[in-house]
Amino acid sequence: MKPFLIIEREGAVITARMDRPETRNALTEPQYIQEFVDLCSVIRLDTTIKVLILTGNGSAFCAGGNVKDMRDRTGIFEGSPFELRNQYRNGIQRIPLALYELEVPIIAAINGAAIGAGLDLACMCDVRISVESAKFAESFIKLGIVPGDGGAWFLPRIVGLPKASIMALTGDAIDGKKALEWGLVTELVSSDELDDAAMKMAQRMAENPGHGLRLTKRLLREGQHMRLDSLLELSAAFQSIAHHTEDHSEAVNAFLEKRKPKFTGK
Repeated sequence: MKPFLIIEREGAVITARMDRPETRNALTEPQYIQEFVDLCSVIRLDTTIKVLILTGNGSAFCAGGNVKDMRDRTGIFEGSPFELRNQYRNGIQRIPLALYELEVPIIAAINGAAIGAGLDLACMCDVRISVESAKFAESFIKLGIVPGDGGAWFLPRIVGLPKASIMALTGDAIDGKKALEWGLVTELVSSDELDDAAMKMAQRMAENPGHGLRLTKRLLREGQHMRLDSLLELSAAFQSIAHHTEDHSEAVNAFLEKRKPKFTGK
């Protein structure tokens, strides 16, 4: 089976493209899940990688689960309730855990519809840039099921609980303009501009020291569930590490000397 994710690298930026346009990049196979997990493992170990862009080929970003497989109770949807529970836990739920724990920034370049698990996948990213024509739906309720891969956790943290409730309890789609208004995406561009817009954002981030990016993202993640005093303690610990890096010294010297810094990742 050909890879689900096409991986490209430009400098410190990795682009992962979901490549099943014939199924609108539906998440249907255990292999697809494993590829996400493996990619995160590679990025975690390679400190020269600073940013990940996630996008799709074809007309959709990701259409979520395959409805025909649901009807036929095949693939990741087969088995008893007990077996299905474990298939979710040991299957698609590995994606939000892997992406959430990834310490490099993740940019979703949303090239088309993001539906169900596809919307949740976009919400697992830190920044979302979308084509103007994209549609977004937390559509599980339309199929008589619930967000099974973290959407009930991610979506309210992005758009707020009232708007997330509207999306999850109606299952109705919103367009790009509404997604921008609600803060679900940060920028709308044309299809021709999407790749460039995502790469420009990635490069703005990648210009900074890699250790600083990873430590800062970790603080943002931990801050979502920590008390202020606990986060301040963690911030002090991270800051003491950052102050003793060569890249910090280089950044300070470059600022004082009014030149562009040259970071080495040390």
